[in-house]
Amino acid sequence: MRLAVASGKGGTGKTTVALGLAIVAGEVTLVDCDVEEPDDHLFLGGKGDLVEEVTIPVARVDEDKCTHCGECARACVFGAIAVVKDQVIVIDDMCHGCGVCGLVCPEDAIHEERRRIGEVTLQERNGLHLYTGFLDIGQPLATPLITRLKTLAPDNGLQILDSPPGTACPVVETIKNTDHCLLVTEPTPFGLFDLTMAVDMIRELGVPFSVVVNRDREGYEEMDRYLEKEGVPVLMRIPDSMEIAKLYSRGLHFVEAMPEWRERFSRLLDELTGGGA
Repeated sequence: MRLAVASGKGGTGKTTVALGLAIVAGEVTLVDCDVEEPDDHLFLGGKGDLVEEVTIPVARVDEDKCTHCGECARACVFGAIAVVKDQVIVIDDMCHGCGVCGLVCPEDAIHEERRRIGEVTLQERNGLHLYTGFLDIGQPLATPLITRLKTLAPDNGLQILDSPPGTACPVVETIKNTDHCLLVTEPTPFGLFDLTMAVDMIRELGVPFSVVVNRDREGYEEMDRYLEKEGVPVLMRIPDSMEIAKLYSRGLHFVEAMPEWRERFSRLLDELTGGGA
């Protein structure tokens, strides 16, 4: 089973929930798809071992063959190629490696080279196998790294994907083709606004979903009214707790330090997987 844990905004506790489920699951693959700011590995004590350096293809022009006709630049929807007088300029950071430029080139003057964008590492602890994607600093394309990360991580059992925040392309790439998405939100105006966008996105993807309310407290009823109106099930509420916050600040997950929460997360996992994790 593939279970995604996502949120409409950052800082809601998405990683807290994903890691909590992984800890109680026993044998599980946890995939940190928040490749721009991964942090699951911090709770396991290190970065892990290198699995693969991830690369993408970028266009290269053979100037000896090129006639500077400009067909490649006109075909590139990403604006990664410019033909200036007698020179072709390829902007690597904008090239998506789609290969269209090579297809339209009448002189067969374009080929592809591989360019590194990041890496995938693996950590293992007590049956928890953590695959993490690290996007190199300055690289703009997170989605190809997430795609490769999902391919490398085995899905022959329970797989939990810790999504990036928001609703952009990296989030869509993480959530698509999963069996269920658990949205983590917080009872604030910002939390509600971003939750509505996340709900709309997941409905477009056709993935079943439910909600965990983190830092739950009284005084903001609009969140509950929205969830009830939309028929969105709330599977867990985690209170706004100073004790939990102190454990988190020390790099400790409260599921490991508080037995009552280990039991609650175990029940949550059973509910999500039908008891067959």
